[in-house]
Amino acid sequence: MSDFLLTQVINYGAPLLGIVVFIGGLGVPLPCTVLVIAAGAFARQGILPWHTTALISIISVIVGDSISYSFGYYASERVIERFGGSPRWLEAEKAFQKWGPLSIFFSRFLVTAIALPVNLISGTTRFPFRKFILFDALGEVVWIFGYGGLGYLFGSQWEVVSEFLSNFGGLVLGIILFVIGIKQARNWQIKKHQLLH
Repeated sequence: MSDFLLTQVINYGAPLLGIVVFIGGLGVPLPCTVLVIAAGAFARQGILPWHTTALISIISVIVGDSISYSFGYYASERVIERFGGSPRWLEAEKAFQKWGPLSIFFSRFLVTAIALPVNLISGTTRFPFRKFILFDALGEVVWIFGYGGLGYLFGSQWEVVSEFLSNFGGLVLGIILFVIGIKQARNWQIKKHQLLH
């Protein structure tokens, strides 16, 4: 899938990358981060114009994120019924309760596995759309320029960067889950202690 999409990005340029990241913003599991890193490398080689590619990608992914927010906002009962008990939903819910707007920001580029649930939860909890779009846009700008910039910087070595970042993202998610687990266990012990006394 990645190789096919990479070839299409080379053939069709920034508009195709925009379509892919838009679909990714809707929650379809596509290798968007790989493509963004590769697009940076392609920009360095002169295959893609960096400014147009970055602008189209940022706008496209923000529109995709906004639509997934709208699903949560306007179809909250169905969304909760469909996703409410899934592990990613529960992780995103905990992150959202704990970090609020920062969970929107960091899930754009650091813990992307929970990006869609965070979008949906933002909608179902009626989190103000203006705030959502602000933190979403900031996070997506970091994603496009940060990851695309690494691709540009490392050029032909972009695949090594991509592999490292995918492993790093998994590590960050693991650490977050571990910390949440410890806090939940501690809260449970405190409640148990309070009930006994």
